[in-house]
Amino acid sequence: MQKIDLNDKKILVTGSPGFIGANLVMRLLKEMSSGTVVSLDNMNDYYDVSLKEWRLKQIGKAAEASPVSHVFVKGSIGDKALIDQLFADHHFDVVVNLAAQAGVRYSIDHPDVYIESNIIGFYNLLEACRHNPVEHLVYASSSSVYGGNKKVPFSTDDKVDNPVSLYAATKKSNELLAHAYSKLYNIPATGLRFFTVYGPAGRPDMFYYSATQKLVAGKTIQIFNYGNMRRDFTYIDDIVEGVYRVMQGAPEKKNGEDGLPIPPYAVYNIGGGQPENLLDYISTLQEELVRADVLPADYDFEGHRELVGMQAGDVPVTYADSEALERDYGFTPKIGIREGLRAFAEWYAEYYRS
Repeated sequence: MQKIDLNDKKILVTGSPGFIGANLVMRLLKEMSSGTVVSLDNMNDYYDVSLKEWRLKQIGKAAEASPVSHVFVKGSIGDKALIDQLFADHHFDVVVNLAAQAGVRYSIDHPDVYIESNIIGFYNLLEACRHNPVEHLVYASSSSVYGGNKKVPFSTDDKVDNPVSLYAATKKSNELLAHAYSKLYNIPATGLRFFTVYGPAGRPDMFYYSATQKLVAGKTIQIFNYGNMRRDFTYIDDIVEGVYRVMQGAPEKKNGEDGLPIPPYAVYNIGGGQPENLLDYISTLQEELVRADVLPADYDFEGHRELVGMQAGDVPVTYADSEALERDYGFTPKIGIREGLRAFAEWYAEYYRS
């Protein structure tokens, strides 16, 4: 592994001020003593833009207290001319691609935006890294690539050739494209398969957030597969810690016996490693919403639950084998759902009352 000191580096983070991107940029602004962080996002309206604007303000506050220069660029990774210009202007050392059209269910009815961002956009970044060599390309994959795999926990050694959603297919495509570019052009690249990320200021389309909004509005929440689902929920701080560590250790460039480059390429899971029953997760969320005064203590939760069947594109169990991350980077996610959902509930109470 090639160690990278992030200080004095020029770093591109795409998908900021998205949920993971914003938190990563703030972590970099806190940890680095010098250098430049450029964040890029198209600020689309897939969910409430005001939440992205709020995150952008938090980044601004972090930048004011940081010796690191921060630049936000509004634009799309699907815009090849913009990407090429950014690389020409900044000569990035490290690139972290977190920009993507997210959501499994949305991809069923809106395939075009997934191809534009997740395929063409990622290709634009790979081409830019090819023509402007970087020390490390880190990119977001997803636990969804495991599709309907029955063997758990999911391992990066498992076959992932049976995606059950277009979103999953685009993420698997990212891994294949990155491997090809890594082999052909000796680009150090690491893919990270994220497992159900949650936390304060998260994505409103994620279950814990949308369920909270429905309960606050007195609406009924639908619990898929009649609650028979288990998820490896991973708190945002654990995800950011994992990404931050991986950024600092790139796959090493080596040549094989034929004299040609062995692809400096790796893929890791980042998951909590403790699959939670969906009904337990919901009960914990409800308790924390009451504790934070988001909902009253006498709220009729049972009256606002509806157990329904499985939805297209979903899988019943996601569960990460993150041993490789522990072995290579000394990190395993540790924050449990009680602590994580408490932080979310307290943030929610403050955000929607201000």
